[in-house]
Amino acid sequence: MVTDRQDDADTLPQHYSAALDHFGHLVRQIEPYQWGHRTPCRQWSVRALVNHVIVQQLWVPPLLAGTPAVALADREGTDALGPAPVLAWKRAATLAEEAVHTTGALDRTVVLWAGSASAAHLCSQIAMDTVVHAWDLACGLGAEERLPDPLVDFALRELSGYADRLPATGLFDPPLSAPHGADPQTRLLALTGRSAADSGQR
Repeated sequence: MVTDRQDDADTLPQHYSAALDHFGHLVRQIEPYQWGHRTPCRQWSVRALVNHVIVQQLWVPPLLAGTPAVALADREGTDALGPAPVLAWKRAATLAEEAVHTTGALDRTVVLWAGSASAAHLCSQIAMDTVVHAWDLACGLGAEERLPDPLVDFALRELSGYADRLPATGLFDPPLSAPHGADPQTRLLALTGRSAADSGQR
């Protein structure tokens, strides 16, 4: 029997690419005056949010190539956008996508700060994070907040096993209770401590 999670493992490169495409579509909409806008991630402006997602993508190629996380520079606190943020995003996304689509890459074991982990699990988590942050970015820009249904379904399946542990990372608020009969996107946002009321953060 093939479970949803097994199916996602088989289609993870496609989900990863789709998450990058959607986030990139929003990045290309950013006007110069919008980089300082607030987002539902209260500690992050639009610029800080995009920087975070770029840094995550820059981690992917060396980690999948076998470089231990401790050997990588602490890029989270650096400015990965530089003077040409859209080009910086395109470069990081291209490198990450190529790494994820490399034959056998997702079958490997990666060495993270807390120990060894499946490369597929790492990339699935990063893809989920990219999907959720695409909503954050859309809110910060006043852009279309509706996420593609296949990405919402993928992110919900990815989160199903550990949503209650996200607050301990310091990057997510505690899960919220979604209204009865809520649609999948509302449930996804609730699992990550977000609600539609968080939009309009500008």
